[in-house]
Amino acid sequence: MYANSVIKSIINGCETMNMITTKDGTQIYYKDWGNGQPVVFSHGWPLNADAFEDQMFYLCSHGYRCIAHDRRGHGRSSQPWNGNDMDTYADDLANLIEKLDLKNAFLVGHSTGGGEVARYIGRHGTKHVAKAVLIGAVPPIMLKTPANPGGLPIEIFDQQRAMVIADRSQFFKDLSMAFYGYNRPDAKISEGVRESFWLQGMMCGFPGAYFCIKAFSETDFTEDLKKIDVPTLILHGDDDQIVPIADAGMLSAKIVKNSTLKVYKGAPHGMCTTRKDQVNADLLEFFQK
Repeated sequence: MYANSVIKSIINGCETMNMITTKDGTQIYYKDWGNGQPVVFSHGWPLNADAFEDQMFYLCSHGYRCIAHDRRGHGRSSQPWNGNDMDTYADDLANLIEKLDLKNAFLVGHSTGGGEVARYIGRHGTKHVAKAVLIGAVPPIMLKTPANPGGLPIEIFDQQRAMVIADRSQFFKDLSMAFYGYNRPDAKISEGVRESFWLQGMMCGFPGAYFCIKAFSETDFTEDLKKIDVPTLILHGDDDQIVPIADAGMLSAKIVKNSTLKVYKGAPHGMCTTRKDQVNADLLEFFQK
């Protein structure tokens, strides 16, 4: 009797979680805080919605409704074998926006999430979108190709895949150093931030951790960027060791019409955490214009 009661309690608890179900049966978890004009966040790999809590709390405190989902394969969402690609990520975002009936929304994407935002607009347009923000984002394309000679060689991403297979727990611990610029001289290291990065990374399922590398590195977002027709803010650190600014933010700013590029001097990839006060203020100012 007691066991049945516990099981029922767990089931009821799951039912009350914020979840949507996509057409292929994947469950997407999301946080939904505050009231006001909606701000929708798309996180980087291998993280989840928790990575944006600093921005969400700040903006909710200034009168906005903040929504952040765990990408499929990441965090508390389902961990399917299929659909770990940018088209499906973008369609999942569209599903969330439509099911929550969001209008006049601000879309904010960091890293892989910036690619997700660009591909969402490329596939679904801007009828629900007021403005967009790309932070340390992967577009136009990370991979070195004949058309993109400044990109990173495929061997770097092959190595990442190999490290995920070999020992992804240790890989995520090591990756946190460059992610937050903690490997730089005189860096003020937060072991708490590193542990949070590791925890979020380990919440990412093995298929998502592995297949998303191809999605964020090899997807060409050039045509998606050309379709962005709303005011766009591009934030990028000039010491980003994960998504180097020269082949990302700098190029995206040239492609996106009506965009503003703001370079954070000395900032790392994880600047939503290490420079959160500055990022928060810049987002608020951009949204209030």
